[in-house]
Amino acid sequence: MWAAPTRLGLMNIAPLTLGSPSNAHALTVPTPVFLAPMAGVTNGAFRTLCYEQGAGVCVNEMITARGVTIGDFRTVDMMTFVADEPVKAVQLYGTDPDTLDVAVGIAIQAFGAELIDLNFGCPVPKVTRKGGGGVLPWKLGLFRAIVRACVASADRYGVPVTLKCRIGIDDAHTTFRDVGRIAEDEGIAAVCLHARTVAEAYAGLAHWEAITELVGLLDIPVLGNGDVREGSDAVAMMAQTGCAGVEIGRGCLGRPWLFADIKAALAGDDTRHLPNLGEVCALLLRHAELNIALLGEHHAMNDMRKHTGWYLRGFPVGSETRLALSHVSSLDDLAGLLARLDPSASFPTSELGKPRGRQGTPRTHVIMPYGWLNDRDGLGLDIDDSDAGDVSGG
Repeated sequence: MWAAPTRLGLMNIAPLTLGSPSNAHALTVPTPVFLAPMAGVTNGAFRTLCYEQGAGVCVNEMITARGVTIGDFRTVDMMTFVADEPVKAVQLYGTDPDTLDVAVGIAIQAFGAELIDLNFGCPVPKVTRKGGGGVLPWKLGLFRAIVRACVASADRYGVPVTLKCRIGIDDAHTTFRDVGRIAEDEGIAAVCLHARTVAEAYAGLAHWEAITELVGLLDIPVLGNGDVREGSDAVAMMAQTGCAGVEIGRGCLGRPWLFADIKAALAGDDTRHLPNLGEVCALLLRHAELNIALLGEHHAMNDMRKHTGWYLRGFPVGSETRLALSHVSSLDDLAGLLARLDPSASFPTSELGKPRGRQGTPRTHVIMPYGWLNDRDGLGLDIDDSDAGDVSGG
């Protein structure tokens, strides 16, 4: 059982081992700080930046198992790792155990995946309406069958499997305790809990007390996710909940250096890196260059438009320049526009601790297949999971 920290300083955080220590393929993560899978964000370029800043594991974008098994070209692109990626981690989504069994094998054999993560937390309606994501664990039989199939498939190659879940569908339909118990029974290496319900999506404060409870229930490591936006938040979460590590989602949008801050904070150094505008622009240009190498200039620069807004949030940029940046189409254009800015401008401290990305409001109704809540033990319905995606993370 992982030994919980006993003091706020959290000095000398122990490495996190995923899988049996006796297994030659077990993963040891020196710094237990994970980049959460985020659709349209955590491609190879962004993962490279986060690894450089100190992330322990960076998980790629959520991928549908069906897309893997049929060889969908976009899925193949999303599963392609960059050279020298420290940990090749794939998150898979699906609702059919047999399809996931095959997809896990393909991810490992054909793409070299060293860690399989399963998504049971997506709150997006186009996923939940088909019985997937955060509502799937309500069907205990289906959930167990999927976990068992994936672990068995990955075990053939000695690759550990983790999963991510939420507290439940809503306050009246919680599932995280059952998820944890079944996960541990079936050989899952670690569970990450996003401490909100599906109904809450990303709104309001995360319920860290649920992470504490899950840590107390399980002998396998529990990772915490939700409202970690600064290094001090990671320290507080691990100290308060006893979790073995943290997973960072939207808090690092436009701020990959957050991983360096968290790594330092977990080592007892509360020095916060506040890059000036020149340093941020340099990192933004590097991100663009990495993205071009991955996608080609046309597609890369279209993708960078959203990142540019996140990187420059709160800085004195000016409406005209911001508009031009939102239409940038080449690396030269980006560099030229950034050269107009004052590189000495200080980091906007008013942005510290603020949520990033859309928060939304809690939902009064979670969209699910008709009658989904009537039966907990069934294997679910014949669900089409071919069209799924989510900007996950806390």
